[in-house]
Amino acid sequence: MKLEYKIAETAEEFEAIHKLNYLTFVEEIPQHERNPEGKLVDKFHLENTYFICKNGSQLVAMIAGRTQRPFSLDIKIEGLDSLLPLNSQPVEVRLLAVDPSYRKTKVCGILIEKLSTHYAGQGQDIALISATLREARLYRRMGFVSFGPTVGTTCAQYQPMYLTLKNTYRWRQCLTISKRQNTKS
Repeated sequence: MKLEYKIAETAEEFEAIHKLNYLTFVEEIPQHERNPEGKLVDKFHLENTYFICKNGSQLVAMIAGRTQRPFSLDIKIEGLDSLLPLNSQPVEVRLLAVDPSYRKTKVCGILIEKLSTHYAGQGQDIALISATLREARLYRRMGFVSFGPTVGTTCAQYQPMYLTLKNTYRWRQCLTISKRQNTKS
């Protein structure tokens, strides 16, 4: 089945987002407490724009962006703007979650490219992300640059990173490499 990339808009899509959020940020990365509903609604849910990837009716990946300050990194890092390129217009990138069976495919890169294109059209020129330490290498390959101290808890540590639009060409390189790898398998 062909994968569909879009901005989430239906109640069913938001319900699936909360479930994938739970699987990723409660069960896989122990950042939040378990709950009987098996759902995690992001504290910035109403401000987020969710970019999703679906295979039929199944949500297989998501990423969210928001431009309203304060960002979660503003709360965690004092003087955040002093660590960023001068006069940058940031978008906070949150909640990158990919179903395990779709990892090591082009899905992640395409979602980031969709988010980047959307926010560049709104005047943002830099994407901020809190990258899980176990995937920091992946983000660096895409062009993200580490800045500031790690944040989070002992069980869930994150490295603040940013990506300027000047580095978006790396996304296309990652996508091209991923496409070649997918056609070989």
